[in-house]
Amino acid sequence: MVDTTEYRHFAMMSRSRRLVRMISTDGFLAMFGYKAIRKISIFLQASEDLSFQDFHARPSSLLAEMPSPHRPSHEHKDTAEPPFQESDKSLRHGEYERHSFPSEKAWSGCNGDELESERKEDDISEDGFTQPEVRLSVLDRVLSRTSVADRDPGPPPDGGFWAWASAIAGHIVMLNSWGYNSSFGVFQTYYAAHLDNPASQISWIGSVQISALFFIGTLSGRLTDAGYFRITFAVGTLLTCLGVFMTSLSTTFWQLLLSQGLCTGLGNGLMFTPSLAVVSTYFKQRRALAFGITATGSATGGLIFPSMARQLLGSIGFAWTVRAMGLVQLITLVMANLLLRPRIPPRHSGPWIDLASFKEKGYLFFAIGIFFTFWGTFFPFYYLASFAVSQLDKPLTYSAALNVLLVVNGVGIIGRSLPNALAHRFGSIAVLIPVVFISSICLFTWPAVSTEAGLYLWASIYGIVAGASMSLFPPALSDLTTDVHKTGVRMGMIFTTNSIATLTGPPIAGMIIRRSEGHYLGAQIFAGASLFLGGLFIFMAKRFRRVGDQDRAT
Repeated sequence: MVDTTEYRHFAMMSRSRRLVRMISTDGFLAMFGYKAIRKISIFLQASEDLSFQDFHARPSSLLAEMPSPHRPSHEHKDTAEPPFQESDKSLRHGEYERHSFPSEKAWSGCNGDELESERKEDDISEDGFTQPEVRLSVLDRVLSRTSVADRDPGPPPDGGFWAWASAIAGHIVMLNSWGYNSSFGVFQTYYAAHLDNPASQISWIGSVQISALFFIGTLSGRLTDAGYFRITFAVGTLLTCLGVFMTSLSTTFWQLLLSQGLCTGLGNGLMFTPSLAVVSTYFKQRRALAFGITATGSATGGLIFPSMARQLLGSIGFAWTVRAMGLVQLITLVMANLLLRPRIPPRHSGPWIDLASFKEKGYLFFAIGIFFTFWGTFFPFYYLASFAVSQLDKPLTYSAALNVLLVVNGVGIIGRSLPNALAHRFGSIAVLIPVVFISSICLFTWPAVSTEAGLYLWASIYGIVAGASMSLFPPALSDLTTDVHKTGVRMGMIFTTNSIATLTGPPIAGMIIRRSEGHYLGAQIFAGASLFLGGLFIFMAKRFRRVGDQDRAT
């Protein structure tokens, strides 16, 4: 029976003697040179390999070399170790020589190390000891293992602190981007009453805001994939708050277009796409639920900002009302910066625009379908308040019209949560298709609304389905993406194509209203037809996705 305590003592003393020998070989000053450092690394590696855990795995012949109180030490003089010698073998960068001593005969790799299970006979010298060999350094092997782990972060956790924190942060981002954008009806009606510009021209402010959000999506999505999430999101926060505070100082159409439209929109885009990309990497089975939590932020913002406008405009004026909105955005976005944490390692290589994705018919038809969907979706959010004060049998006041906006935004909480719960069971695309068709039907029935009660009922139904369509398309797009490293760039490309739809949709509807002498029928048909086409293309995307899955399975 081997005395393990004595063996550990012997191993420690043996390693100490070797370290002293290595240092004395090159002298005290040379210890700081390349050779001494290399030798110390060899020593540390030998110490790692000489762990007690692998002691019993060594050949039994090694036990004969161990001292024992029953055996005099002079019996081991013939086993004295030869002096330390360097190999003339050239080394590559990041490698070092491993030298063998008599007490370290050849054995198979220890601790799961990447060594050969058996030594070749050519590797053993005549005296039975191993020849010098070239191996990766400890640091290189650790970095190699770390990089492999980084390249494969594993499956999404579908839970945990950072996963749900990212969903909450996404809720905050939606509150300050889509919630603020969907409240533009408040500004549309106010600007139409206080500026000399027509309503169709004023709608360009909101259109540019949403279009800039989508257009910058490709850039911010690719920056997120490349590992620049933090700086991208921080710049987005800065531009968003700057745009809101500059809006409070604006008095003309062009000033509002640059501040509220362009600056705020660009800031929203630098936050929106990265936040969705991060949230999607934390969830798989619960992805629809997580996106539901994120998407309800739009409804939260749609309640907060119109309520602030209704309560503050009459008392403190437009400028300070907008500044109060900016303060809310500043505080909440600082929280979002702290809660969002990327999980997927950076993908530095690869194109900024993955045009190969459009060769996938499912992705292509989905992009076209979402384009038509967003071409008509935002028309009611911009013009519903104006419709209430001009088209009903008994027109509403401006304050009462804001209540209609509160309803259409408030019921969005249901539209962004219940359909996502259904998507968790049936799939995001499967639920998105009927939602888009119902939205189309709502727009076709809008011309029949002529009373205040009918308008509230219509706004409630449309708010639910419109909110559902806006919250379901990000998880539906994630379902079409098999490579999580490309989530940001694929999402950004669709957002960029949508920028054209959101930029032109509401102004086209406004132009139709203007040429129709204030009647809304033509614009309502235009928006309804756009949504109907969007539903058809999304349905085709689902069919082609199923065919693609079957092809990959075979």
